[in-house]
Formats: sequence, C-alpha cells, structure tokens
Amino acid sequence: MSLLTDLKAKHLVPGIIGHYAHGDKASMGLVLIDKGSILPEHSHIHEQITYILEGQLDMMIGGKAYSLTAGMFHVIPSNTLHSAIAATDCKVIDVFSPVREDYK
Repeated sequence: MSLLTDLKAKHLVPGIIGHYAHGDKASMGLVLIDKGSILPEHSHIHEQITYILEGQLDMMIGGKAYSLTAGMFHVIPSNTLHSAIAATDCKVIDVFSPVREDYK
C-alpha cells in the first residue's frame, strides 16, 4: 500500500500533474490542477470517470459545457472529445478503462 502522491508525477500539460496507479484493466490517478490551467480538446479510446475532490473544473464534453465542483463526477465515453479549464485550483480523481499504457 502506498500514497498516490508517492508515485512518480506525470506532467500532462503546464499546470496539470497526475499521479497514476495501474491495475490489469484500469488506471486511476490523482490529478492536481493549478487555477487557470487548460487541458486542450482531445479524445482517447479509454472510458474516463472524472471525480472532483476540490475546486471547480469547467469542462466541454462532447460539445456540452459542464461546471464540475467538489463531489461531482462525469463519465466521459470512449473517443469523446473533451477539454477543461480550471476555474480554481483543483484536485481530481480520474479513472480510465482500459489501462492508460501511455501514463505508465
């Protein structure tokens, strides 16, 4: 057993850092996002569940706007375009299936 923050940090884009644990069929990450950071629009084969621990993350998912705050989550289907802007500093849990091999 260990803390997610003990795992090597992956710098996704400026201001967004993730710490990821990987199982056989899924990956889970603690993502730390600085206020004002932008995750550009992208998609991937992975189904993704984003859960907000702290802060406000404004997302575009499949062309629709969502403002997610602490305690909220959103399921992002496979191959769906999505992006995000941090309205505040955020702590987020992201779960991906299948495993994010590119995050190992």
